[in-house]
Amino acid sequence: MSTPTSPASEAALSPWWIRALILVMGVGFVLLILITVFAYRQAPPIPAQVIDPQGRVVATRADVEEGQAVFLRYGLMNNGSVWGHGGYLGPDFSATALHLMGEATIAQLSQQAFGILPSALNELQRAGIDGQVARLLKHNRYDPGRDVLVLSPGEADAWRASPAYWRDYFREPSGNAGLRPELITDPEELRQLSAFFDWAAWASVANRPGKSYSYTSNFPYDPSVGNVPVSGALLWSALSLIVLLGGIAAVLFVFGRYENLGWVSDPQHHVPSRLVPGQYVPAQAALVKFFVVVGLLFLVQTLVGGALAHYRAEPGDFYGFALEKVFPSNLLRSWHLQTAIFWIATAFVAAALFLGIALRRERPPRGLVAWINVLFAAFAVVIVGSQLGIWAGISQALGRYWFLLGNQGWEFMELGRLWQVLLIGGLAAWFALLFVIARPSKIDDAQARPIVRMFLLAALAVPVFYVPALFFGAKTHYTVADTWRFWIIHLWVEGYFEFFATTLVALTFYLMGITRRNVALMVIYFDAILYFAGGVVGTGHHWYFNGQGQFNMAASSLASALEVVPLTLLTLDAWRFVRTTGANSTNARSGNRLTHPWVFYFLIAVGFWNFLGAGVFGFLINTPIVSYFEVGTILTANHGHAAMMGVFGMLGLAMMVLVLQQCSSEEAWTGLEKYVKVAFWGTNAGLAMMMALSLFPGGVMQLIDVLENGYWHARSQNYLATPLARRLEWLRMIGDTVFIVFGSLPVAVFAVKSWIGLWRRPEERRMT
Repeated sequence: MSTPTSPASEAALSPWWIRALILVMGVGFVLLILITVFAYRQAPPIPAQVIDPQGRVVATRADVEEGQAVFLRYGLMNNGSVWGHGGYLGPDFSATALHLMGEATIAQLSQQAFGILPSALNELQRAGIDGQVARLLKHNRYDPGRDVLVLSPGEADAWRASPAYWRDYFREPSGNAGLRPELITDPEELRQLSAFFDWAAWASVANRPGKSYSYTSNFPYDPSVGNVPVSGALLWSALSLIVLLGGIAAVLFVFGRYENLGWVSDPQHHVPSRLVPGQYVPAQAALVKFFVVVGLLFLVQTLVGGALAHYRAEPGDFYGFALEKVFPSNLLRSWHLQTAIFWIATAFVAAALFLGIALRRERPPRGLVAWINVLFAAFAVVIVGSQLGIWAGISQALGRYWFLLGNQGWEFMELGRLWQVLLIGGLAAWFALLFVIARPSKIDDAQARPIVRMFLLAALAVPVFYVPALFFGAKTHYTVADTWRFWIIHLWVEGYFEFFATTLVALTFYLMGITRRNVALMVIYFDAILYFAGGVVGTGHHWYFNGQGQFNMAASSLASALEVVPLTLLTLDAWRFVRTTGANSTNARSGNRLTHPWVFYFLIAVGFWNFLGAGVFGFLINTPIVSYFEVGTILTANHGHAAMMGVFGMLGLAMMVLVLQQCSSEEAWTGLEKYVKVAFWGTNAGLAMMMALSLFPGGVMQLIDVLENGYWHARSQNYLATPLARRLEWLRMIGDTVFIVFGSLPVAVFAVKSWIGLWRRPEERRMT
């Protein structure tokens, strides 16, 4: 007979929870789809012909499109950026091209007006010339009827001189942050690549028809050519603060209305844990090898990250070795991003299957171990094959198959198209396997079924919402491709993975007896409502300056402010969450020993970094006016590291600890726990050192240079090679070393020793 506090006595939640979630998601996706449609309509035109004042053809649409393909084929988006999106090792190519265009125009006008070089102009003459430069470049000479762009004399000079400038840039690794020497020498490729950069520069300065700002809302910031912030950037930034305060007030009201709206249930709650260390079935043991991959990939990612950081501190010289000849910086950055995505995703995939099996009291389906092994082999093929493909693609070893088998070139989307298709297929197979294991009809605990349904829906979204990665190619208009790209980067990672992670934690806590069914469900619904209220339309904060219009800036800046709201709520439940670990790993509320204290510690770290990295550092750079000056600086990397590693990385490690402790005997765990302890403090301390010693102060100093000298200057070697910038990069080595030696290395050792120990004691395996 159930007691009043037992799960069996809990009534169903109000249907308005799910209705509110559906309404929020529906409205959000309508707006997001509308903004995406606008991207096709408002994208800067690519003229059929670009001609000089005399009517001579300077470039064609085919040149610009082929130039974009060259940009991707050589992996240059993992060196520099276009319109602020890409790597931060090198320059923003569009900003540099725009500044060169301005200088060429100054030279042409000073010669025409005074017959002298710009350096010989007096102050009054220079002021007059500067005014003409902004007026000339802002004037849009594109004729949509003829589909022709007519350049001014100065612009034409810049377009013709551009290939030589970029050939010099690609010559020496010391001047381009570690690219392979003489990376691009073919004159035709250089001409096409330059046409793409110059077109991007033209679109960033020429006024949109009928408007007083450019196609990219005057980004990048460069007062010398008339690019200054649009009024909307300031207006919508101010209004977003009102939305933020209103959102916090509203959710605080809801939090007060529902007293148990937090992870920790009421003090009287007590349900025996169904996750007892040392109890597992063969199918769960088969998942341990996934975490060996997790540990090894994590170690590789951090080693690659350390080498990559060295390219910023000392480009062209890796302690006396010419590392760029074999492992150039753009390759290492691709690997750094992809291995991070792979090890975190692998941890989530394996943990989901483990928990799905734990939900069943009956024996798992026959042949499950074999299917898990097949899934493991599929993941291994995609991970290894895709990373080797990226290497071969960037090395130009695949010929015309570079996009299919090698490196697509889009940041975060580097996988060749074949590997992307296989990844989607693998994730679909994972969901099918998870559904077979944990479909609600097979769960004997009726109280758990609503949580399981949400868990499965969140899992289904992972493969489904990766499909937009197939919607664009190498020659898709940059604005359109960038729009779909952030459907993956932001919506997939910060929306559906966040939702899936919430259901994963909720299910874990329910199985551990820490959280009641309705408490877990309310947290899932409430967090999902908040995530999607801000996160869906908030995706557009990445599109402020990529060719979208002002509607996107208005809608996405207001919605993006709400992304901070659920993160601030973490502080409300923080003390109760910490207290759950209790002194001496004892649950003070029920007197039960807390059997997985390190899982809790890593989850506490998730909460901390979610608030600081995603919340504080994220909101710092998300408003339009700040993003205008900041996007593509080290402050973006500061947010990215704290949010990606601090939230998803720590959660992945929490799931690793949970599964490997479950599959270890008490005696074996005594020997393994020391690695977990060191890894916990090492990862958190190392990450904090990266932020405090290098990334945050480095980002602030770079932002100051943007404000003082223009975006092009702060993103070029003019700033990046200064003693201060280099010193701040060297300081990062302290945090990197701590993170690797005391973080990722113990994690890898822990995973390998757990796997070896498991297969040395097969007689201990028994049913849960």
